[in-house]
Amino acid sequence: MSGASTPLSRSGRSTPLHFRDIVHDVIRHYRHEKDSEAHRIFRQSAGHKPKGAVPQTVNPDEETVPGIEHPGSTGVIYCSDRAMANGFNYASSHEWANLGQGAPEVGQIPEAPPRPTSIPLPVDSLEYAPTTGVKALREAVANLYNQQYRQGKLSQYTYENVCIVPGGRAGLSRVAAVVGDVYCSYQIPDYTAYDQVLSAFKRLVPVPTALDADNNYKLDVEQIKKDIRTQGLEVILASNPRNPTGQVIEGDDLKTLVETAREASATLILDEFYSWYMYPDDEKDYGRSVSSAEYIDNVNQDPVVIVNGLTKNWRLPGWRVCWVLGPKNLITALSQSGSFLDGGANHPLQLAAIPLLDPERVMQEKIALQKHFKHKRDHVLKRLEQLGLKVKVPPVATFYIWLNLEHLPAPLNNGLTFFEELLKEKTIVIPGIFFDINPAHRRNLFHSPCHHFVRLSFGPPLEDLDKGLDAIGRVLKKAKKEGGTAFGHSYKKSIEGVHQLDKLI
Repeated sequence: MSGASTPLSRSGRSTPLHFRDIVHDVIRHYRHEKDSEAHRIFRQSAGHKPKGAVPQTVNPDEETVPGIEHPGSTGVIYCSDRAMANGFNYASSHEWANLGQGAPEVGQIPEAPPRPTSIPLPVDSLEYAPTTGVKALREAVANLYNQQYRQGKLSQYTYENVCIVPGGRAGLSRVAAVVGDVYCSYQIPDYTAYDQVLSAFKRLVPVPTALDADNNYKLDVEQIKKDIRTQGLEVILASNPRNPTGQVIEGDDLKTLVETAREASATLILDEFYSWYMYPDDEKDYGRSVSSAEYIDNVNQDPVVIVNGLTKNWRLPGWRVCWVLGPKNLITALSQSGSFLDGGANHPLQLAAIPLLDPERVMQEKIALQKHFKHKRDHVLKRLEQLGLKVKVPPVATFYIWLNLEHLPAPLNNGLTFFEELLKEKTIVIPGIFFDINPAHRRNLFHSPCHHFVRLSFGPPLEDLDKGLDAIGRVLKKAKKEGGTAFGHSYKKSIEGVHQLDKLI
């Protein structure tokens, strides 16, 4: 070793050469999926292998149903399975911090209306509901949108513009099932379930656009116009406000997007589930929400499809009561696709939902929600900054934080490894790769624009958020003390937790 130069640390102290070699080896070692234990575990999960000619199965030697191909799980499902392998189960979920949670807290929050505690069961509600939903609920949805977004406009929604569906995914699936062979534009990153929709409904030919952090992940309307003109796009699919980045397109930009769809005869499908989660700087703006419904000229002619429901805004994810809003001829088609896809939403819960859509109650709910979740957002952002994890593009909407790990030491600087290390600390986050909508699944994950990210949810109660942030702090402290070589290995591969869940159901 004599004669070898001795590198200096940032503090100016000399660093032993062998330590430098170890660090370089760690960096060199994590350049491809096959070099990472976390990535190998992911690829071994059914549906997550790179696409090939052979259908994907859990275990080819044990497969008993010929022709079945596993579509791959959404981020929340995969991460829940991995958490179960590390000891998580729903009976003891209070011991864990679930910052991967794609749902808001469901309990009472300050200044909000009382939570529903009982469900009436009239005899008629024991029958099937229509596949388009209970008429009274459809009317309540139409009236709410007219009151919130269409006052003074000649064209108004009626119940014929509303289809009630058993969840947002069911709504998207119904819409996808009635779309012909078209080019479909989507953005990266975006909602993880779009990957499965675009994979399963193969008549939608995916055309991706990567959003830029330097532009605050803003949806580029001019690029969409160009793609419609040069690539023949006929469908645009997007969440707004956006999951996972917490950004939103509103005002003139949203108006231009709707006008673009109308003028180009391109169908605009907007997932507006987070439309209430807006965090104004001025208190007088509390209660404001966002929807493309505000900029539609004719509700039966403009090719704009809105998907929303009770799941996020009303904080009732377990009810699975949602809706699709659009032209009357679309609703007729969705009734037909719903008859073979899902059969319709729960009848008693549809009836129970009707009073929850009263405009006065809705305004009280929105204001309470925005104040409560803004407080949680600010708290989490402050604590992350104290941990040295300053968020480059803070959320202005939703309840998600898109956290860049790129500056952390390898291998903690990729979302899958960071996720696995936090499982050891009884904390769940969602690796960014699940928001890389990549229906062909051919991309090396290390080349994904979402590879260095995780999504953190501030949907859970504040005490759970602090528990998870404490866990992140412990991992970062360990990294500072032991370096990158302490991470990236010794992950549990068992899924015994899945069997524990089966026993609970």
